[in-house]
Amino acid sequence: MRLAYLRPKYWPTWIGLGVLRSLELLPFAAQRRMGSALGLLIRHLPLAYVRIAERNIKLCLPELSVDQRATLIDDHCQSLGMGLCETAMTWWSSDAHVARLAEVQGREHLQAALARGHGAILIGGHFTTIEIATRILGTVVPLNVVFRPTKNALLTDIMKKNFERHGKPIPHDDIRAMIRALKNNEAVWYAPDQSYRNKGAAMVKFFGIPAATTTATSRLARISGAAVMTFFPERLPGLAGYRVVIGPAFENFPGDDAVKDVERFNALLQAQILRIPEQYLWMHRRFKGLSPDYPDYYGRDSRQRMTPPSPKVIV
Repeated sequence: MRLAYLRPKYWPTWIGLGVLRSLELLPFAAQRRMGSALGLLIRHLPLAYVRIAERNIKLCLPELSVDQRATLIDDHCQSLGMGLCETAMTWWSSDAHVARLAEVQGREHLQAALARGHGAILIGGHFTTIEIATRILGTVVPLNVVFRPTKNALLTDIMKKNFERHGKPIPHDDIRAMIRALKNNEAVWYAPDQSYRNKGAAMVKFFGIPAATTTATSRLARISGAAVMTFFPERLPGLAGYRVVIGPAFENFPGDDAVKDVERFNALLQAQILRIPEQYLWMHRRFKGLSPDYPDYYGRDSRQRMTPPSPKVIV
């Protein structure tokens, strides 16, 4: 551990880590209750995250009434609170404990992809279950996890060390490491559904609204020859645990048009979001453009550089 992490600026982080570690020791039912209570607190705090979620839901689900949107925000905040508690399980619970809580469907699709010898690219979305779902996937196959470091160096180090206990973390901008893993016939997991405005970005519709999006999946698949498939998680009601579904490999992928490849994935992602809308991470400024004439959807929150309250897994 770096001595710099003992400085006062990191004391709040240490306190937060201590709280998370304590949560991991609780029974699963108690963790769910604590997560729900934390979500209720988040809902009633004057946070920009909540305003952004409200705006995204209004943009993406205009068919909902005012009351329906308010209910969805309430449920989403509770789902987010549960997701924060699940981070404790992700980092410190045993594989056996995690496996007992999870139902994994579609293992045969991943096995078939790896049997081809060119690796597998698993793509999903930023759901509030992203932390625990990544850990569940790591109990199925040795996993390379693409992640973006946080601004908090201590939190990033803790996150990275815990990734290393159950897989191989790859920085989001290390394309060579991703290709190397695929050429070694390994599985690489990431979620390409957040705003991306670097080289290789394109405006692709998400719920009918153009959004800056990475097209890197097509490039990775073409270079490596890896199969591409979806990986979608779901937090089940009550104490039933989790279901994660590995989809079949995309046929004729990549195609001639990388934007159309993204649209194929977005259609599947949107269907999953509509199944469990409260579990999607709406608290991200998804709709940012590539040019100054793009609409300002977030008003006073649009100029704040904000990170959703969970480590990003992205490419």
